[in-house]
Amino acid sequence: MMIKRNILKFLSAIFLLIGISAQAQVQKHTFTLGTSDFILDGKPFQIISGEMHPARIPEEYWRHRIKMAKAMGCNTIAAYIFWNYQEPSEGVYNFSTGNHNISKFIKIVQEEGMWLILRPGPYVCAEWELGGIPPYLLRIPDIKVRCMDPRYMQAVEKYIGKLAAEIKPYQISNGGPIILLQVENEYGSFGNDRNYMARLKEAWHQNGINIPFFTGDGATTFMLEAGSLPGCAVGLDSGGSLADFVLANKMNPGVPVFSSETYPGWLTHWGEKWARPDTANLLKEIKFLMDNKKSFNLYVIHGGTNFGFTAGANSGGKGYEPDITSYDYDAPINEQGIATPKYLALRKLLGSYLPKSETLSPIPDPIPAIEIPSVNLEAFTSVWDNLPIPQRSVQPKPFEAYGQDWGFIVYKTTLIGHKKGKLVVSDIHDYATVFLNGEYIGKLDRREGLNTINIPESNVAYPVLEIFVEAMGRINFAQYLIDRKGITDRVTLNGMTLMNWDVYNLPMDEKYISTLKPSEKQQTKNGIFFKGVFNTEKTGDTFFDFTNYQKGIIWINGHNLGRYWNIGPQKRLFCPASWLMTGENEIVVFDLHQTEAKAVNGYKTIE
Repeated sequence: MMIKRNILKFLSAIFLLIGISAQAQVQKHTFTLGTSDFILDGKPFQIISGEMHPARIPEEYWRHRIKMAKAMGCNTIAAYIFWNYQEPSEGVYNFSTGNHNISKFIKIVQEEGMWLILRPGPYVCAEWELGGIPPYLLRIPDIKVRCMDPRYMQAVEKYIGKLAAEIKPYQISNGGPIILLQVENEYGSFGNDRNYMARLKEAWHQNGINIPFFTGDGATTFMLEAGSLPGCAVGLDSGGSLADFVLANKMNPGVPVFSSETYPGWLTHWGEKWARPDTANLLKEIKFLMDNKKSFNLYVIHGGTNFGFTAGANSGGKGYEPDITSYDYDAPINEQGIATPKYLALRKLLGSYLPKSETLSPIPDPIPAIEIPSVNLEAFTSVWDNLPIPQRSVQPKPFEAYGQDWGFIVYKTTLIGHKKGKLVVSDIHDYATVFLNGEYIGKLDRREGLNTINIPESNVAYPVLEIFVEAMGRINFAQYLIDRKGITDRVTLNGMTLMNWDVYNLPMDEKYISTLKPSEKQQTKNGIFFKGVFNTEKTGDTFFDFTNYQKGIIWINGHNLGRYWNIGPQKRLFCPASWLMTGENEIVVFDLHQTEAKAVNGYKTIE
């Protein structure tokens, strides 16, 4: 009897394994490049993709946002992976905690029945700090990026190896949702080193990535010639007309062409009005793509937030243009995950192309939002009472030379020789408050091209000069990616180079904020930390309003919400419900200019 029972158990196990194997066989898909179409399971497949970035969305909301994209009519998610987010310091990789957990994001995409386009860099642009390239590379004085500079490529290939190990199991060839991988991003707008592009593709292959590849470039001859690769699908940023697709087919024949970035919204810089593009033109473009069965990716369907120090900057005809903290992008799904009128219009349009027997999934309920009544803050301490031991420098150097990537630095020197007159900082990256003998005398602002200030006469024999520099976003596009922070060259007073500086590193990271010492005296010198507590009976998304403050950063329960600035247009910073606690919560505000404590409120919307 025992033998018979064991035989039955053995046979049951065998049948179970056969069933599992058969199920796996049924679920396995194929995805290839045809001469003009993407081919899924042997049939032409139109990609209708919505882009969102795991690093910009609290992980607790990943599934909600993916469900939102599906309910709008998308069958695919596209996602940038930011190298400098996954490798936050040299040689230290994070693929397991919080928003760094790429595997978790990919699994959710698959569980929701969606395909995935992965855009892993090494360079991504994306209005993200340095376009995703780690700033530790800028410690190498003559580094060149996005080319075959061996020092750059050594770091790139190490990153590719680490990321490939994470994503390999999730390729469609292994039963996963990843169908396409981008080689590099908009390379034709930057350089023409096709050896570099080919080497990136080869490196992915060598690390076990065997799905189809694509490139993404503007629909111009020179961009496509420099940025595309034989055998890779051609992405157009954007592809809005038949002429765009004809050109791409001519430049790289025999592969599918798709609109890899169709723009439902646009980015906003500090000091501008909110970017709000015309929806009518968008709907016209989507109708063209649907009518002609052209694949496309909406960049972005949901933007999220540039938390912490992650917002990038542009440098076009207007000079330095730092990006705001919100990455709402006027996207169909707004920053807090709510369906906008643009979303509803796109859903209606995309839904009209479904077979009569099919309907779109219901729109998920929004995450609850709450208001937080007036929170009284008090001056808690000063940056001047929390200075570290300084480094000595004959002349000022950029942040990177002192091993610092983000935050602030105080440069301090004693004036010998010239003691008043025209001070020139060559160059200031990016914003600074200037003090003489502890008294605030003015600001410097790269955005305004302001790098000079008048030093007034002092009755002190040897006046003390302090330049407190804030690093804002590193440039993320085109030819000025090498964007070191702080004082990048020298400081002169009436033409005399000022020597012998004390340099105080203030990264304003979690460790620094958690160890702030309270000040024992009243604070009057610019550079004050304000602190307060508030209680909530329930958690919910909220937007903290900083109309009463000038320029700085806010932390809620230790989470860095990002930068605020009274030049606008953004006045409120998004705080997800997951960063609040029922009961007591702590708020810390650092302001460069404010010396008087003011109250702050939390609102349900950004405006």
